Amino acid sequence: MSHPIATKVLVIGYVWPEPRSSAAGGHVMQLLEAFLDEGWEITFSSPAKPGENRADLLALGIREVPIELNNSSFDTFITECAPDIVLFDQFMMEEQFGWRVEKHCPDALRVLETSDLQSLRHARHQRLKDRLKADESSQDFSDLFAPALREEFELMADTDLAKREIAALYRCDLNLMVSEVEIELLVEHFKVPRELLLWCPLMLDLPDKPGAPFEDRAHFLSIGNFRHAPNWDAVLWMKNAVWPLIRQRMPGAQLHLYGAYTPPKAAALHNPAQGFHIMNWAEDALQVMSAARICLAPLRFGAGIKGKLIEAMLCGTPSVTTPIGAEAMHGGMPWPGAIAQSAEDIADAAVQLYSDSTRWAAAQDAGLALLAERFRRKVHGPALIDSIKACRADLVRRRRDNFTGSMLRHHQHKSTQYMAQWIEEKNRSS
Repeated sequence: MSHPIATKVLVIGYVWPEPRSSAAGGHVMQLLEAFLDEGWEITFSSPAKPGENRADLLALGIREVPIELNNSSFDTFITECAPDIVLFDQFMMEEQFGWRVEKHCPDALRVLETSDLQSLRHARHQRLKDRLKADESSQDFSDLFAPALREEFELMADTDLAKREIAALYRCDLNLMVSEVEIELLVEHFKVPRELLLWCPLMLDLPDKPGAPFEDRAHFLSIGNFRHAPNWDAVLWMKNAVWPLIRQRMPGAQLHLYGAYTPPKAAALHNPAQGFHIMNWAEDALQVMSAARICLAPLRFGAGIKGKLIEAMLCGTPSVTTPIGAEAMHGGMPWPGAIAQSAEDIADAAVQLYSDSTRWAAAQDAGLALLAERFRRKVHGPALIDSIKACRADLVRRRRDNFTGSMLRHHQHKSTQYMAQWIEEKNRSS
């Protein structure tokens, strides 16, 4: 009896996935697991050097193939691989390899994993820099935290990064978006066809129990990759504004900050006398989160959804964050903790939540309810697979209707192709 030929998936990663270092790495692993559950054959490739915290893909039965930028060896590789589906992890990989994929595997479905809208994150970062330059004294950022989507569009529209990123969305057949807010921004203001976008948030198996109770918890915790600019800015805001206010109200309070790839500038902030502890990388992030009473995530800019806050819910740990931190995560459901917009209000909310067992327990329950409603793997995994299959079945029509994408592929891929060939020849001659 013959068996059906497995669908072949090629993933081109910006980096080798590190699920314990970032939410983006975790989301990529969840996508791979959904493909494996379907019995698909996966090859993962990346031009990046492997990081020290990378996932063991080989143990999952995923083939690993390093690739190079601006090198025609990729043409041979992808021709031999002959994938049915190509997933680009971040838009820069589509820019680099999209034209080669189209040339050698024109019938392969092209899918982009966005992680978040980088152009939105960068535009918000610039807005914060401008605000701080104009007024360093104010610690109330309510004017930055809740702009209308039209304002976000105007902030992004003239940037080169937005033009590059949104062009990549058009050139792909399907784009995976973790944030409903970003979908609405793209559809309503950038006029990206909704058909090109799929809401695909973090896909999680829910915990069997709510986690340790109030009386078994201690200390505040913050966690995140120090290389990620929003996380580092949050650390500085905590150090300079939020944490001193908490210590005024709770002189014995302790804050433990965990992060991958701790740079010297972060290590220099370690100050046990102030209860401010830089703890470096957590071998088991869920374990340290489960022991903490409150997760602090005072993010002043960013995009997408926040892995640290998802981890807090999984561990039954209430969190205090900003509207940027909570964006696109709770869908109108009660936040499992508190959302605040100024250093003073964040500190007040953190102290109240830390000290009030009744309020704390209600927040813990709210986190589990939110996960069950919005982030279940059993819901989003099959929805992802169904969408990919529907796209493949209707690919000719979808590409014909997406004339803008076809036009952008024609012009961008030609220019990228010629530049890549010039770089390759230059490298060969030097």
